[in-house]
Amino acid sequence: MDLYLPIANLSVNALVIIALGGVVGLLSGMFGVGGGFLTTPLLIFYGIPPTVAAASAASQVTGASVSGVMSHMARGTVDFRMGGVLIAGGVIGAGLGVLLFRLLQSLGQIDTMIGILYVLMLGGIGLLMAKESIQALVALKTGKRLQARTRRHHPLVAALPMRWRFYRSGLYISPLAPLLLGVATGILTMLLGVGGGFILVPAMLYLLGMTTQSVVGTSLFQILFVTMATTMMHAMTTKAVDLVLAMLLLIGSVTGAQIGTRISMSIRPEYLRILLAFIVLLVAGRMALGLGWRPDEIYSIEVQ
Repeated sequence: MDLYLPIANLSVNALVIIALGGVVGLLSGMFGVGGGFLTTPLLIFYGIPPTVAAASAASQVTGASVSGVMSHMARGTVDFRMGGVLIAGGVIGAGLGVLLFRLLQSLGQIDTMIGILYVLMLGGIGLLMAKESIQALVALKTGKRLQARTRRHHPLVAALPMRWRFYRSGLYISPLAPLLLGVATGILTMLLGVGGGFILVPAMLYLLGMTTQSVVGTSLFQILFVTMATTMMHAMTTKAVDLVLAMLLLIGSVTGAQIGTRISMSIRPEYLRILLAFIVLLVAGRMALGLGWRPDEIYSIEVQ
């Protein structure tokens, strides 16, 4: 079932793209992550140009975040004030990301930079997750309890001026901290097509000191609007958003998420985390191999 992608300018098997979206959705449902950080690498492995993969993945994340945000809003677990500051920072970061994206594109280095950033990011996250998972498994086998984390914001955050009260998150900190965090995730969203939740959630917990009850809902709230803004910026500037590709991914991810949620209920979280760490490191290794491996066709032709 071949289907032509107008922006990517190639024909793909629609069932394969839906299956890739299903794999990402399955991981999302099993591990409680957005899965966007795996969408772009999987599309690149399949042969989609990195620029189109990153831009289209961002639009797919937007669609996939809607149901999650609505669910958390109904439960009252979204800190709208914190989310507003994060969104403001994310939009600023997306704007900076556009300039960086266009600069790298003009230099002919955008594809290479996307690959390098993914290797560094996935490699670092995978190693940290593996370390934490192994410690949890050892504690499970030996019967020892891991020391609970004390909830407080980082000393650098405490040193920033002009404090606000974020009642839902139980914080009294400077809005500059979440604003800068939003800027960083906005740049990543623009360059890599990720939602940024895999970086945003740990940062909100360990740097800002937010309560666990409001972290996921507020993160999804920010991701929804920042990926929406990023998709619009990509459509107006880089012209790299392929809506046909995004819709196929969305169909697969919605279905896969439902299956993944059911699977997660029957497996211990410690084993789920170590499995996710292994998958992330495997993808990082494959991306690194792609950067160093000499392709069969050294030159490519691009029609302007």
